[in-house]
Amino acid sequence: MKKNLDIPIGISGIAAYIPPYRVWLNDWCEWTGNQWPKIREVVGRSFRLRGNQHSVYTMAATAVIRLIDQYDIDPNRVKFLALGTESSTDNSAGAIIIKGMINEALLSRNKSPISRSCEVPEFKHACLGGVYAMKGAIRHIALDGAGDQAIVVCADIAEYPLGSSGEPTQGAGAVAMLVEENPKLLEVDIMNSGSASDYRILDFRKPMIRFCSQERKLSQQVQDFPIFNGKYSTTCYLDETLHALDDMYNKRKLNPISYLRSLKTVFMHRPYRKMPETGLAIAYLFALSRGNPDDRAELTSYCYEAGIDPIKVMHEMQVYTPDIKDLANPIDLNNEAYPMTMAIFRIFRASRHYRREVLDKMALGSDTMLDLGNLYTAALPAWIAAGLEQALKENIDLTDNEILTFGYGSGDAAEVIPFKVCKEWRNAAKNIQFAEAMSFTIDLNKAQYLDLHTGKSTNTLSYELKNEFIIERVGDSVEKNYQDMGIEYHRYIK
Repeated sequence: MKKNLDIPIGISGIAAYIPPYRVWLNDWCEWTGNQWPKIREVVGRSFRLRGNQHSVYTMAATAVIRLIDQYDIDPNRVKFLALGTESSTDNSAGAIIIKGMINEALLSRNKSPISRSCEVPEFKHACLGGVYAMKGAIRHIALDGAGDQAIVVCADIAEYPLGSSGEPTQGAGAVAMLVEENPKLLEVDIMNSGSASDYRILDFRKPMIRFCSQERKLSQQVQDFPIFNGKYSTTCYLDETLHALDDMYNKRKLNPISYLRSLKTVFMHRPYRKMPETGLAIAYLFALSRGNPDDRAELTSYCYEAGIDPIKVMHEMQVYTPDIKDLANPIDLNNEAYPMTMAIFRIFRASRHYRREVLDKMALGSDTMLDLGNLYTAALPAWIAAGLEQALKENIDLTDNEILTFGYGSGDAAEVIPFKVCKEWRNAAKNIQFAEAMSFTIDLNKAQYLDLHTGKSTNTLSYELKNEFIIERVGDSVEKNYQDMGIEYHRYIK
């Protein structure tokens, strides 16, 4: 077996596809009677919807073809094509669908297709599927795929029922990444990453029974609403983040608070604006409890201001180990796993340290993310792409910086992975074109939003297609000698 464990492996290119259909949350608040100042502060500015011609496969394939074009990739060298998603509508095939779409597009341009010997796995674990796919690609290249290139595409459609607390956090899009040896953009250090997983019963789930009474045809998309519980979801996010960080701290023998303060840039899974800010803030407070006397004095000051005994807070942070599954019932669902810590967090959020230790570290790309909504598996790579593009535009030197990334899989798992910014990152970042991928928009009125939300087609939202895959039709045959019911037939528009 070929092994390549000593050569750096990471990301050399990023490309994205974002559907143009945009809902301004200010408008949405007027339609629904919600409070715009609160939504703006907690969620963001706008979100995108998939159109009737879109599926997770069309968006993923469009992101991949853009990656190939923007970075002049030789498809023959691609021996690993992985799809990370939680929005797949085929329970058998996944990445192979995308490979087939890409190859047809390449052949139509008289270009070579992706290698026949390319592996085509799909990774599924809620929003963490894309991170697992990236780790799988790195392991492939480090072992039997030495010298190969890999493409990882994260694509999702985040939809929630009308009137639910998740409705303003919807989104859709895809981000593709080129993974190879001696990367040009970001070296990924999975050897020193941190992992955590724990079964949480009912957050965040998509039981197949939801599909049983739905039709699949071009004029009616399948609606993929999840089973979720908002407060419990936040608790799960925070707890998994803390455990994944502890795993990384132990592997690297790090002083938690010194390490967190040393970071200049952090990217986290972002279901909505406030969630990653809260996650990093709680991690900072826990790290203070394990620091030197000055660090613990800072934590104590927050405790006194909150009227809470610091000794009890230290016990909650260092000794207490809640079983989050115990909260997964109708009575305890809204309880806090770390109630004293959350009370102190509210004090910390108003302090002068909060901007320096939390907001400033998340500044790169954060404004762009206010207009994306939740992209599930694509949320983290989208933020990375937006952040690198902003750093390039504003001439911020990231060379050799360690960037910490947090991937999260809704309740059950988390990954904390350090990235190192490569010396050639500027040249590679020039080709990301993330702002361009977001530039074309069609703003929706209330009627159009309701139609797209229910998967209906609308003649008022057509636009000139270019360099994009669409669903041309959906099969409906269930004959003795021929069946294609529910199969999507795709077409590439040059």
